[in-house]
Amino acid sequence: MNKINSVSREEWLKARKDFLIKEKEFTYAREKLSEERRNLPMVKIEKDYQFNAESGRQTLSELFGDHQQLIIYHFMYGTDWEQGCPSCSFWADNFNGIDTHLAARNTSFAVTSNAPLDVLLKYKKRLGWNFNWVSASNLEFGTDFGVSFYDEENDGGYNYSDWTPEGEMPGISVFIKQDGDIYHSYSTYGRGLDMLNGAYHYLDLTPIGRNEKDLEYTQAWVKRHDEY
Repeated sequence: MNKINSVSREEWLKARKDFLIKEKEFTYAREKLSEERRNLPMVKIEKDYQFNAESGRQTLSELFGDHQQLIIYHFMYGTDWEQGCPSCSFWADNFNGIDTHLAARNTSFAVTSNAPLDVLLKYKKRLGWNFNWVSASNLEFGTDFGVSFYDEENDGGYNYSDWTPEGEMPGISVFIKQDGDIYHSYSTYGRGLDMLNGAYHYLDLTPIGRNEKDLEYTQAWVKRHDEY
Protein backbone atom coordinates (compact mmCIF):
# COMPACT_ATOMS: atom_id res chain seq x y z
CA MET A 1 0.00 0.00 0.00
CA ASN A 2 1.18 3.51 -0.75
CA LYS A 3 1.51 6.06 2.04
CA ILE A 4 -1.89 7.23 3.26
CA ASN A 5 -2.98 10.34 1.37
CA SER A 6 -5.29 12.20 3.76
CA VAL A 7 -7.57 14.76 2.08
CA SER A 8 -10.79 16.66 2.79
CA ARG A 9 -14.15 14.97 2.34
CA GLU A 10 -14.78 17.09 -0.77
CA GLU A 11 -11.50 16.03 -2.39
CA TRP A 12 -12.18 12.40 -1.48
CA LEU A 13 -15.65 12.56 -3.05
CA LYS A 14 -14.27 14.00 -6.30
CA ALA A 15 -11.61 11.27 -6.51
CA ARG A 16 -14.23 8.61 -5.76
CA LYS A 17 -16.56 9.88 -8.50
CA ASP A 18 -13.69 9.98 -11.00
CA PHE A 19 -12.80 6.39 -10.14
CA LEU A 20 -16.47 5.36 -10.42
CA ILE A 21 -16.30 6.16 -14.14
CA LYS A 22 -13.54 3.57 -14.53
CA GLU A 23 -15.44 1.04 -12.43
CA LYS A 24 -18.50 1.41 -14.65
CA GLU A 25 -16.38 0.97 -17.77
CA PHE A 26 -15.02 -2.25 -16.27
CA THR A 27 -18.56 -3.44 -15.42
CA TYR A 28 -19.78 -2.84 -18.97
CA ALA A 29 -16.70 -4.59 -20.41
CA ARG A 30 -17.31 -7.57 -18.12
CA GLU A 31 -20.96 -7.78 -19.16
CA LYS A 32 -19.90 -7.79 -22.80
CA LEU A 33 -17.33 -10.52 -22.11
CA SER A 34 -19.98 -12.62 -20.33
CA GLU A 35 -22.26 -12.27 -23.34
CA GLU A 36 -19.49 -13.44 -25.65
CA ARG A 37 -18.79 -16.37 -23.32
CA ARG A 38 -22.43 -17.45 -23.52
CA ASN A 39 -22.19 -17.43 -27.32
CA LEU A 40 -19.10 -19.64 -27.55
CA PRO A 41 -19.49 -22.87 -29.54
CA MET A 42 -19.96 -26.12 -27.64
CA VAL A 43 -18.79 -29.73 -28.00
CA LYS A 44 -20.98 -32.79 -27.50
CA ILE A 45 -19.94 -35.18 -24.73
CA GLU A 46 -19.55 -38.68 -26.10
CA LYS A 47 -18.15 -40.53 -23.06
CA ASP A 48 -20.24 -42.03 -20.26
CA TYR A 49 -18.44 -40.54 -17.26
CA GLN A 50 -19.13 -42.28 -13.95
CA PHE A 51 -18.83 -40.91 -10.41
CA ASN A 52 -19.17 -42.29 -6.89
CA ALA A 53 -21.71 -40.24 -4.94
CA GLU A 54 -23.37 -40.53 -1.54
CA SER A 55 -26.46 -41.90 -3.30
CA GLY A 56 -24.42 -44.45 -5.25
CA ARG A 57 -22.99 -44.52 -8.76
CA GLN A 58 -23.97 -41.51 -10.87
CA THR A 59 -23.35 -40.55 -14.46
CA LEU A 60 -22.48 -37.05 -15.60
CA SER A 61 -26.05 -36.77 -16.85
CA GLU A 62 -27.41 -37.64 -13.40
CA LEU A 63 -25.36 -34.85 -11.81
CA PHE A 64 -27.67 -32.42 -13.61
CA GLY A 65 -30.62 -33.59 -11.53
CA ASP A 66 -33.73 -31.88 -12.90
CA HIS A 67 -31.80 -28.93 -14.31
CA GLN A 68 -30.57 -28.08 -17.77
CA GLN A 69 -27.17 -26.72 -16.77
CA LEU A 70 -24.35 -28.07 -14.61
CA ILE A 71 -21.32 -26.33 -13.12
CA ILE A 72 -18.47 -28.49 -11.85
CA TYR A 73 -15.57 -27.35 -9.70
CA HIS A 74 -12.50 -29.54 -10.13
CA PHE A 75 -11.12 -29.78 -6.57
CA MET A 76 -7.47 -30.82 -6.16
CA TYR A 77 -7.57 -33.96 -4.02
CA GLY A 78 -5.34 -36.78 -5.26
CA THR A 79 -6.12 -40.44 -4.82
CA ASP A 80 -3.60 -40.87 -1.99
CA TRP A 81 -3.68 -37.40 -0.42
CA GLU A 82 -4.28 -37.09 3.31
CA GLN A 83 -5.97 -33.69 2.92
CA GLY A 84 -7.48 -31.59 0.17
CA CYS A 85 -5.64 -28.67 -1.41
CA PRO A 86 -5.62 -25.62 0.93
CA SER A 87 -6.32 -23.22 -1.96
CA CYS A 88 -9.22 -25.31 -3.28
CA SER A 89 -10.50 -25.45 0.30
CA PHE A 90 -10.34 -21.64 0.36
CA TRP A 91 -12.49 -21.56 -2.78
CA ALA A 92 -14.84 -24.24 -1.44
CA ASP A 93 -15.68 -22.07 1.56
CA ASN A 94 -17.62 -19.97 -0.96
CA PHE A 95 -19.79 -22.88 -2.13
CA ASN A 96 -22.09 -23.59 0.83
CA GLY A 97 -25.64 -22.52 0.00
CA ILE A 98 -25.11 -21.51 -3.62
CA ASP A 99 -26.77 -24.66 -4.99
CA THR A 100 -30.23 -23.40 -3.99
CA HIS A 101 -29.75 -20.11 -5.81
CA LEU A 102 -28.27 -21.81 -8.89
CA ALA A 103 -31.17 -24.27 -8.93
CA ALA A 104 -33.55 -21.32 -9.16
CA ARG A 105 -31.86 -20.54 -12.49
CA ASN A 106 -32.07 -24.13 -13.78
CA THR A 107 -28.46 -24.96 -12.86
CA SER A 108 -26.92 -27.71 -10.73
CA PHE A 109 -23.58 -27.51 -8.93
CA ALA A 110 -21.15 -30.29 -8.04
CA VAL A 111 -17.54 -30.70 -6.98
CA THR A 112 -15.41 -33.55 -8.33
CA SER A 113 -12.10 -34.99 -7.14
CA ASN A 114 -10.02 -38.09 -7.74
CA ALA A 115 -9.78 -39.12 -4.07
CA PRO A 116 -12.04 -41.96 -2.84
CA LEU A 117 -15.54 -40.90 -1.82
CA ASP A 118 -15.15 -41.85 1.86
CA VAL A 119 -12.06 -39.63 2.09
CA LEU A 120 -13.91 -36.72 0.47
CA LEU A 121 -16.92 -37.08 2.76
CA LYS A 122 -14.74 -37.16 5.87
CA TYR A 123 -12.94 -33.99 4.79
CA LYS A 124 -16.26 -32.38 3.85
CA LYS A 125 -17.66 -33.08 7.33
CA ARG A 126 -14.51 -31.74 9.00
CA LEU A 127 -14.80 -28.38 7.20
CA GLY A 128 -18.58 -28.10 7.51
CA TRP A 129 -19.45 -28.07 3.83
CA ASN A 130 -22.80 -29.18 2.41
CA PHE A 131 -22.33 -29.00 -1.37
CA ASN A 132 -22.50 -32.08 -3.60
CA TRP A 133 -19.03 -33.67 -3.79
CA VAL A 134 -18.45 -36.76 -5.91
CA SER A 135 -15.44 -38.93 -6.66
CA ALA A 136 -14.33 -39.65 -10.21
CA SER A 137 -14.20 -43.41 -10.66
CA ASN A 138 -10.88 -43.07 -12.48
CA LEU A 139 -8.59 -40.28 -13.69
CA GLU A 140 -10.33 -40.01 -17.07
CA PHE A 141 -12.69 -37.14 -16.23
CA GLY A 142 -9.97 -34.94 -14.75
CA THR A 143 -7.60 -35.79 -17.58
CA ASP A 144 -10.15 -35.00 -20.28
CA PHE A 145 -11.02 -31.65 -18.71
CA GLY A 146 -7.46 -30.50 -18.15
CA VAL A 147 -6.97 -30.80 -14.40
CA SER A 148 -5.35 -34.23 -13.90
CA PHE A 149 -1.86 -34.75 -15.28
CA TYR A 150 -0.58 -38.27 -14.71
CA ASP A 151 -0.23 -39.50 -18.29
CA GLU A 152 2.84 -38.45 -20.29
CA GLU A 153 0.63 -38.41 -23.36
CA ASN A 154 -1.91 -36.04 -21.78
CA ASP A 155 -3.44 -34.00 -24.60
CA GLY A 156 -2.41 -30.40 -23.98
CA GLY A 157 -1.11 -28.39 -21.06
CA TYR A 158 -2.84 -26.58 -18.24
CA ASN A 159 -5.09 -23.62 -19.02
CA TYR A 160 -4.75 -24.11 -22.78
CA SER A 161 -0.99 -23.56 -22.61
CA ASP A 162 2.14 -25.57 -23.40
CA TRP A 163 2.88 -26.01 -19.69
CA THR A 164 2.10 -29.50 -18.42
CA PRO A 165 2.24 -29.84 -14.62
CA GLU A 166 2.33 -33.08 -12.67
CA GLY A 167 -0.63 -34.33 -10.68
CA GLU A 168 -3.65 -32.20 -9.80
CA MET A 169 -4.74 -28.69 -10.81
CA PRO A 170 -7.96 -26.72 -10.18
CA GLY A 171 -10.60 -25.68 -12.67
CA ILE A 172 -14.26 -25.13 -13.42
CA SER A 173 -16.23 -26.75 -16.24
CA VAL A 174 -19.74 -25.91 -17.45
CA PHE A 175 -22.19 -28.21 -19.24
CA ILE A 176 -25.65 -27.93 -20.72
CA LYS A 177 -28.16 -30.66 -21.61
CA GLN A 178 -30.49 -30.49 -24.57
CA ASP A 179 -32.69 -33.24 -26.02
CA GLY A 180 -30.88 -35.80 -23.87
CA ASP A 181 -27.42 -34.84 -25.10
CA ILE A 182 -24.76 -33.14 -22.97
CA TYR A 183 -22.55 -30.36 -24.27
CA HIS A 184 -19.39 -28.86 -22.79
CA SER A 185 -19.71 -25.09 -23.10
CA TYR A 186 -16.82 -23.68 -21.07
CA SER A 187 -13.89 -24.38 -18.77
CA THR A 188 -11.60 -21.99 -16.94
CA TYR A 189 -8.43 -22.46 -14.92
CA GLY A 190 -5.74 -20.51 -13.05
CA ARG A 191 -6.64 -16.84 -12.67
CA GLY A 192 -9.94 -17.57 -14.37
CA LEU A 193 -11.08 -18.99 -11.02
CA ASP A 194 -10.35 -15.73 -9.24
CA MET A 195 -13.83 -14.24 -9.62
CA LEU A 196 -15.34 -17.20 -7.74
CA ASN A 197 -13.58 -16.33 -4.48
CA GLY A 198 -15.58 -13.81 -2.49
CA ALA A 199 -12.94 -13.32 0.21
CA TYR A 200 -10.39 -12.19 -2.37
CA HIS A 201 -12.77 -9.62 -3.81
CA TYR A 202 -13.63 -8.24 -0.39
CA LEU A 203 -9.89 -7.81 0.21
CA ASP A 204 -9.62 -6.04 -3.15
CA LEU A 205 -11.88 -3.31 -1.71
CA THR A 206 -9.42 -2.52 1.08
CA PRO A 207 -6.37 -0.20 1.01
CA ILE A 208 -3.94 -3.04 1.75
CA GLY A 209 -5.65 -5.47 -0.65
CA ARG A 210 -4.51 -9.09 -0.86
CA ASN A 211 -1.02 -8.16 0.33
CA GLU A 212 0.63 -11.11 -1.43
CA LYS A 213 3.48 -9.47 -3.36
CA ASP A 214 6.22 -10.28 -0.84
CA LEU A 215 5.17 -13.88 -0.23
CA GLU A 216 7.04 -16.90 -1.56
CA TYR A 217 4.00 -17.49 -3.80
CA THR A 218 0.67 -15.66 -3.93
CA GLN A 219 -1.36 -17.99 -1.73
CA ALA A 220 1.36 -18.86 0.78
CA TRP A 221 -0.78 -17.33 3.54
CA VAL A 222 -3.85 -19.49 2.80
CA LYS A 223 -4.76 -22.24 5.26
CA ARG A 224 -7.77 -24.46 5.70
CA HIS A 225 -10.25 -22.45 7.77
CA ASP A 226 -9.81 -24.69 10.82
CA GLU A 227 -6.02 -24.23 10.80
CA TYR A 228 -5.63 -20.47 11.29
